[in-house]
Amino acid sequence: MDNEALVRFARDLGASDAAAVTAASIIVDETLARHCTPAACPFYGQSAGCPPHVAGPDAFRSWLKGFQSALVIKIQVPTSLLCAGRCEDHFRRLHCIAAAVERQAAAMGHASAMAFAGGSCKQLFCEKEPDCAVIAHSAPCRHPDCARPSMSGFGIDVARLTAAAGWGFTPVSPDQSHALPSSAPICALVLVE
Repeated sequence: MDNEALVRFARDLGASDAAAVTAASIIVDETLARHCTPAACPFYGQSAGCPPHVAGPDAFRSWLKGFQSALVIKIQVPTSLLCAGRCEDHFRRLHCIAAAVERQAAAMGHASAMAFAGGSCKQLFCEKEPDCAVIAHSAPCRHPDCARPSMSGFGIDVARLTAAAGWGFTPVSPDQSHALPSSAPICALVLVE
């Protein structure tokens, strides 16, 4: 029943959809985490929520053993914005929804709930700051109510996660030769119990 309430809660906050999945259906793939490199991502190493400052795939697998279920959250974003790299507002909203669902789950008795979201918190919340307060100054995060660790740094397979949620997933790349869908999901994950 808690998962159903959390799904409704996420939708009420503005998620396009949310679905409960089993923890066993969450696939972790090291090769996906390896995409988080200085050559591939301009935000690599710039926040406590991104590699090399996150615990990575092995730690995530270990944490996963303590959970039975999770909530997958998505926001549908126009493909044109994704391809142009202009969807920061959507990613910010995704992080905030995931963080709110994490807090709601904790309030419902799931004290160990953990949220992860797509995108770098440095880009989304501290883009005008010279550094990440956590990394540079051992200070508290400037945006603890919203910023969550990036799913990519843990190797979370979003395509398989959306399949487990019962949604389709077509990777979107601006260099695709075939027609792009009009929208595509950006996702977050909240480990619940």
